[in-house]
Amino acid sequence: MTRTDRVDIPLADGGWEGVVLNEPRAWAEHPQPFTSRVAFAAAHVVADPRGENVPGAPAVVDWDATLGFRRHLFRYGFGVAEAMDTAQRNMGLDWPAVQELVRRSAEQAQDLGARIASGAGTDHRADLRTVADVREAYLDQVGFVESTGSQVIVMASRQLAAAATGPDDYLKVYADLLGQVREPVILHWLGEAFDPQLRGYWGSPVVAEATATFLELVAAHADRVDGVKVSLLSAEHETALRAALPAGVRLYTGDDFNYPDLIRGDDSHHSDALLGAFAAVAPAASAALAALDRGDLATYDAEMSPTLPLSRRVFETPTWHYKTGIAFLAWLCGHQPGFTMVGGLQSARSVVHLGRLFALANDARLLPDPALAAHRMRLWLESAGAAR
Repeated sequence: MTRTDRVDIPLADGGWEGVVLNEPRAWAEHPQPFTSRVAFAAAHVVADPRGENVPGAPAVVDWDATLGFRRHLFRYGFGVAEAMDTAQRNMGLDWPAVQELVRRSAEQAQDLGARIASGAGTDHRADLRTVADVREAYLDQVGFVESTGSQVIVMASRQLAAAATGPDDYLKVYADLLGQVREPVILHWLGEAFDPQLRGYWGSPVVAEATATFLELVAAHADRVDGVKVSLLSAEHETALRAALPAGVRLYTGDDFNYPDLIRGDDSHHSDALLGAFAAVAPAASAALAALDRGDLATYDAEMSPTLPLSRRVFETPTWHYKTGIAFLAWLCGHQPGFTMVGGLQSARSVVHLGRLFALANDARLLPDPALAAHRMRLWLESAGAAR
């Protein structure tokens, strides 16, 4: 076996693992939406390698590569969830860059007849002190997203979590928002595993109490809610929540640890999907969802199962740094010219962690050009001082 057939990746105990490259798989494209599930992939942004993308600096985005990655997702049947936490909201992507991103991405989606939904939050203002301030900030961003023609995803707000004194404040702010939206929105409940500043969202750190408030809101405004996107990483909670939702309101799973079973569903309910993981495993997830459309559950399981170890590694603790793995895999797969992120976030995961991502992507046959991926992996290991 020649050196070009394998890559040695470092292990935490000082040892090495030889990763033998698998043959690439010719994944079938699926440009039309799926019929049995609605599926969004939350896409990352590609940093301009010539930009001053250092911590605290305004984001400089490689627009060609960023939009090209969205076309990659469209080719496999996914809608794009734009300007979400995957795109580094609150972690390097500033409001001017968010606006440009949503404008460009929405225009491209409309040209291609693809589905897009974009995050509206309150992160463009640093002067929010009261619940009324938060409401006005939300309305600003909701209005902007609507102006681009994108569906709105109402993101969880760090500022509301800080200003609210209890459940009634959440119900008031969200009721005001839902009373003014043009079209049904997606409500996004992001758990503290993804953002510790959102602890106690919906007015209580007790999940059962927060869920009761959330369901009260959705029931009162079900005609304005397309679905809810829940990222609490609890399959048990999600299964109970989706059964309690009003008829016609979807549950878009955000559980990157348990999504295959949640999407597959049970005898009475299933989850749709809005997942950052799908940005990393799009071809395989597409094959699985196409099988689900045909009612072929065995093929669904066989196609989706190999993606789960990779997703769980990407999203391991500290979960909020999963964006680094998403960008690293995009670079290995040739979707972007370099492994650079806005805010310098490429430093947020270790050499051992990223080496394991390479191995798991190889296991799942998600490296479209294994020779390119191996070349880039070796270069990166050498530059990190971890080459054998």
